[in-house]
Amino acid sequence: MGSRTYRSSQREEQARLTRRRVLDAASAEFLKRGFAGSTMRQIAQTAGVSLPTVELLFGTKGHLFKAAIDVAIAGDDEPVAVLQRSWTEVAARADTVPAFLTVVAGVLGPAQQRSAGLVLAVFEAAAADAELADLAALMTAQRAATAAWIVDEVRSRGLLRAGSTRSEAIDTVWILMDPAIFDRLTRQREWTLQRYQRWFASSVARLLTADDAPSASSTKDATKTRRHVT
Repeated sequence: MGSRTYRSSQREEQARLTRRRVLDAASAEFLKRGFAGSTMRQIAQTAGVSLPTVELLFGTKGHLFKAAIDVAIAGDDEPVAVLQRSWTEVAARADTVPAFLTVVAGVLGPAQQRSAGLVLAVFEAAAADAELADLAALMTAQRAATAAWIVDEVRSRGLLRAGSTRSEAIDTVWILMDPAIFDRLTRQREWTLQRYQRWFASSVARLLTADDAPSASSTKDATKTRRHVT
């Protein structure tokens, strides 16, 4: 029994390593040749596996592309959604808007560094490929969901700027998160990752919050007072 369990664990670990090797090869090929110029056969050769192995693991080239982007964004191949990862708990414990945004920017920056090139390749190829058009739409929606989470966390720590609605605030964060902006600032304007992260955090705070926004502690105290009065 113990021997069979050991062999099963070995096979699972080998399968995981093979999958990650294919994903790494796919990322390299997609970045080098683009989606249209990359083939499943070439990706298999780069990964050192057979074409049927790649097809068995991912099915289509579009599915492989999506999986490569997911790994690039997350930094690993664990099947856990971005907003269900442990860093969101760390961010949620931050008492102030600047502290919260510092945590967010510290995760967003490296994710952009790993994934921006692949994400931009999706949007460039989406016009000519229906599968990639669906993927581009999904990624746009996922970015909006993350932006909405950021906005709601900011609102819980301070007032939005006068005249700003939640919808407008989400759109503001959504555009600040655009991988094209990251690419232009870091590649064309030669910003460091750290400078991008500081810019993102300060821009969100400046564009979303009122100049006299209360701290998290004062907001909590005010809420307690209102409850006591009522």
